[in-house]
Amino acid sequence: MRTAAQTSRVGVRPAGRTTTVAAPKRQRRVPAKNLAVMTRQLSVMIDAGLPLVQCLEMLSKEEPDKRLADAIRQVQRDVEAGASLAEAMERQPHAFNPLFTHMIAAGEAGGILDVILKRLSAYIEKQVKLEAQVRSAMIYPSAVLSIAGLVVTGLLWKVIPTFATLFDGLGAQLPLMTRAVIKASDLFISILPLLVLGVIGGLFLFRRYYATPGGRLRVDSSLLRMPLVGPILRKVAVARFCRTLSTLISSGVPILAGLDITAKTSGNAVVETAVKQARGRIERGETIAAPLRATGVFPPMVSQMIGAGETTGSLDVMLGKIAELYEDEVNVAVAGLVTVLEPVMIAVLGIIVGVVVVSMYLPLFELINQLA
Repeated sequence: MRTAAQTSRVGVRPAGRTTTVAAPKRQRRVPAKNLAVMTRQLSVMIDAGLPLVQCLEMLSKEEPDKRLADAIRQVQRDVEAGASLAEAMERQPHAFNPLFTHMIAAGEAGGILDVILKRLSAYIEKQVKLEAQVRSAMIYPSAVLSIAGLVVTGLLWKVIPTFATLFDGLGAQLPLMTRAVIKASDLFISILPLLVLGVIGGLFLFRRYYATPGGRLRVDSSLLRMPLVGPILRKVAVARFCRTLSTLISSGVPILAGLDITAKTSGNAVVETAVKQARGRIERGETIAAPLRATGVFPPMVSQMIGAGETTGSLDVMLGKIAELYEDEVNVAVAGLVTVLEPVMIAVLGIIVGVVVVSMYLPLFELINQLA
């Protein structure tokens, strides 16, 4: 029986080398959280000396995510057929992205697969935490806006027409505010089907537009310029860039290949374009800091710290420190954004509901005064 280290060296390919893989059937991506848990389990098994094929078989049986379990099962078959672990994972792109497969290839080539797996699991866990922080900042305003929309829709669609019928029966002279709200209700009811179709059509067209390279670049650029949200998204992009490149360099992936992978996994078209531009200049012999500074996407402090890391020969360590710094800043910025938005959203919702309620009860108050 082969040891884990021997198994990890079977079919090893260089980290920078790519293989021709048949285009797989498009599938939904495996959640990063599930992938992080699987990677951590695999690193523990490899470190304990279990053969790679046995590790994959155990993981495929225990994995609750069906898509990831199927991917692991197929990787096991390919490894048994003679492929390296990186090559087998490369054939399952919905589960293992280029960053994952390149790091696995570097780990196989260096005989440190267990170490690389630990780094990978730590990297994915940090990315999941960072994305969760951003989502948490968006949940509260999204929930309040959704509730406000439902409340206003219910008032305009059901409540106000009932009051309007009552007022018509009483023959009362309605105040200006009440007449305006009733007109808004009538207009809303008349165009409601068009509004629903417009929202569905708008979302469909937006997705089609965002799927184009130019559309994605314009949308991502606009998001980075938005007040409040834009600075947070920029910090997230910088943290993700630094964390990814640090993990790749420390794992032995060449810097140019690392920049290629970082650009593809950046999650933002503006950052991707900037990294690709910087890579072209770096390939011609320039340092990393100057081309990144020239893009205007990365803050000056980032390029300065990267330059210091290049000078001292500790670029991966410096990138990791930058990532930690910006991840902490994202945490603080998210908390501040929620603090600012909470009273604003409550006030807006209260004003909307208050205007509708007051406009409906004003005629009743006037009728009561007349009867008195």
